[in-house]
Amino acid sequence: MKKISVVILNWNGRQLLEEFLPSVVAFSRIEGAEVVVADNCSTDDSISFVRENYPAVRLICLPENYGYADGYNKSLAQVEAEYVVLLNSDVEVTEGWLEPIISFLDENPDVAGLQPKLLAQKNKHCFEYAGAAGGFIDKYGYPFCRGRIFDNLEEDGGQYDQPIDVFWATGACLAVRLKDYFEAGGLDASFFAHMEEIDLCWRLNARGKRLMCLPQSVVYHVGGATLSETSPHKTYLNFRNNLLMLYKNLPDNALGGVLRMRRFLDLLAALQMLLLGKRANAQAVLKAQKDFKKIKPDYKAARNQNLAKTIVHTIPTIYNKSLLWNFYAKGRKVFSSLRFR
Repeated sequence: MKKISVVILNWNGRQLLEEFLPSVVAFSRIEGAEVVVADNCSTDDSISFVRENYPAVRLICLPENYGYADGYNKSLAQVEAEYVVLLNSDVEVTEGWLEPIISFLDENPDVAGLQPKLLAQKNKHCFEYAGAAGGFIDKYGYPFCRGRIFDNLEEDGGQYDQPIDVFWATGACLAVRLKDYFEAGGLDASFFAHMEEIDLCWRLNARGKRLMCLPQSVVYHVGGATLSETSPHKTYLNFRNNLLMLYKNLPDNALGGVLRMRRFLDLLAALQMLLLGKRANAQAVLKAQKDFKKIKPDYKAARNQNLAKTIVHTIPTIYNKSLLWNFYAKGRKVFSSLRFR
């Protein structure tokens, strides 16, 4: 069994592999480590590119495109390692990035998963949107990061270089104990993509596991390489999956109030998009609310299971206030200005 497997899920990403796989291969040559490319039934020449240029990289060829979530579930089922890293194909890693991850997980058995410091590959002095220095959510389910609140990205000046407990670790580079991953049920395949790692991390938190950001490991992420930030489909998945995540994980005493407030806030978000000329994105938000209401009963069993396995009822890494109110009304636009309790 390997100590750690770095698993890159690929779908028609030959150009990304050509650009970023070299750093992963070069800086992951340590004892007990392997690099795996799991291909989601690409129709480009991704597989032949890897075979011809990186024969030491293990290939897992899936028979169809299962999306991000189930693509990883099916790929990790074919991996034998103590730890795995779910690594996006548009991530540039740095020398020595794996060693602190392995050491930290070895020394902290209560930590189920962690992420490195995530910086922007196109502006390496700035935190990257998808994970920055560790992820959190507010009481209404809005994700944010140490180093990024909404679209406000901070420059990295070493202000977040201390390891810290987080609510979620980014799926762009998520190191996790394989045993904990599958015991928590893996990524929700029905999400297809977006919010699935936060949903998984919520389950891990609720079951007494810890998630961390370890800034001693640094990687650079392009972001938006599969779907652009303005994609209506991405908007739809983010809003729908966020609502499903809340339904699956919130306790009974909070669920009704949060979903009512989210219905109002999502309508405001759609109105704002419409006023900005983003009609398709506004329609995507409304469709997400409509579809959530329709499919919510299908998630009743998952909700019951999550609540039955919950042993931590007050998760300290949830920001138990409104992020929107603090950001827009109080002007708290950086993580260090927020007061959690």
